[in-house]
Amino acid sequence: MIGLDIAPHPTLALRAFLTRFSGRIGHIDSPPELVELLHANARAPFEPDETLRTGVRDMLRHGGYKPTGRGKPASEYLVRAAADGSLSSINIAVDACNAVSLHGGFPISVVDVDLARPPFRIAIAPAGARYVFNPAGQEIDLGGLLCLFDADGPCANAVKDAQRTKTTPDTLRTLSVVWGTKDHEARLDSVTAWYRHLLARAGAETDTVV
Repeated sequence: MIGLDIAPHPTLALRAFLTRFSGRIGHIDSPPELVELLHANARAPFEPDETLRTGVRDMLRHGGYKPTGRGKPASEYLVRAAADGSLSSINIAVDACNAVSLHGGFPISVVDVDLARPPFRIAIAPAGARYVFNPAGQEIDLGGLLCLFDADGPCANAVKDAQRTKTTPDTLRTLSVVWGTKDHEARLDSVTAWYRHLLARAGAETDTVV
């Protein structure tokens, strides 16, 4: 069982769960219906919600972070990528995350549990905190941004996840964090349930993180 300690925050509401795949995800094909959901015009159970977009940005601003430009929430990046056709299949774990975030409207983090080190916690990163977020070695300034931390430091957030704990073809287990707000908890629950349903249809098992 994995636990998650969450620092007090006035508007944050999140859902987290552990996923166990039937084998290494590099050997699991995403179902066609999941890949179809990576398109902007795909049929999905949720409509865009401008108040949700604003609420997520306001939630991230609480610690002093500015969620604009290249630092906007990942869910907004996915909308643009899907619209211009650049959102494509990566692996079952990332595809499910991206499809649900795209249509559900919440940014989602996915980390390889076996590349991270417990304990896990959610807190605002201090000034000067940074991590590499892609294979090219680019870094994001995390100061004031709400992040998921493991024993080695920040490893994910609602904008860009750390390269060191991203999924690989050998990934067997992931931790998903759906970054939501208290004004949209009913939708947050529905989106998270849909997310877990899509993973179950692909043969994975999920367990709620306490």
